[in-house]
Amino acid sequence: MTARPGPEAARATDGGEREPTANPGPGTATDRTAGTTANPGPGTAPAATPATTTPATPGPETSTGHPGTAARPPRALVVTASNRAAAGVYPDRGGPLLAEGLAALGFAVDGPQVVPDGDPVEAALRAAVSAAYDVVLTTGGTGISPTDGTPEATRRVIDHEVPGIPEAIRAAGRAKVPTAALSRGLAGVAGRTLIVNLPGSTGGVRDGLAVLADLLPHAVDQLRGGDHGTSPGTGASAAPAPGGATGSAH
Repeated sequence: MTARPGPEAARATDGGEREPTANPGPGTATDRTAGTTANPGPGTAPAATPATTTPATPGPETSTGHPGTAARPPRALVVTASNRAAAGVYPDRGGPLLAEGLAALGFAVDGPQVVPDGDPVEAALRAAVSAAYDVVLTTGGTGISPTDGTPEATRRVIDHEVPGIPEAIRAAGRAKVPTAALSRGLAGVAGRTLIVNLPGSTGGVRDGLAVLADLLPHAVDQLRGGDHGTSPGTGASAAPAPGGATGSAH
C-alpha cells in the first residue's frame, strides 16, 4: 500500500519538488472563487472600488443665476429713437448695425425696437431695466434739434452717469467729423443695466461700437458684481465694429 503524503510532503507530478503551501503568507491568492487576494500584503493592489461622482461646486464660470458669475450670456436691447423711422417714412439703419455689432461681441440681442423721440424712449428704457437687460444701446435723438430728446429721457431713468463713455465716443467721432461734438448722448447705470446713447447716423453707430467693444465686457462684469481686478467673465469679447469705423454725426 502506498502511503498518503502528509501536508508537509507535497511533490509536483513532473518530479520537481514544491515549497510547502499549508499556511500561505501575505500576498498569496487563496480565494479562487472570488478572484481576489486574501490578506493582501505589501505591494498588492486591492480590488478596485467603484468610483463615486461628487456634484461640482459652481465656480466663477458656472451657470448659477447669481451676479458675479457667467450665469447667462449678457443680454442687450437696441432702441432706435426716430419719429420718421417709427412712422415708416424711412427704414431704420442704425438699429440693425447696433444689433449686429452687439451680437459680434457675444451678446444675446433683442431689437431694434423703433420708437418716436421723447417720452416713448423713456418708456422703452424703463421697460428694459425692469426686464434686467445688461446693456441698452440707443441710436438717434442725441443732437440739438427741437425733437432730439433722448438724453433727457435717459437722464430721467438712470441712477448715475458714466461720463467717460460718451466722452470717448465723441472723441472718436471728432477725429473724423467735427460735428460729432454736437452729440449730447449720455451713458449711465439704472439698477444693474448700462444705458448708452449713440448718434443716429450709421457712421456714429460704427464709431460708438468701436469704443464700446473695449468697454462693455468689463462693464457687464462689474454690474454683475465682478472684481475690479479680474478679467470679464460674461462671455462677451472684443470684436471690430461691423463695416469698419467711419465718420460720426449726431
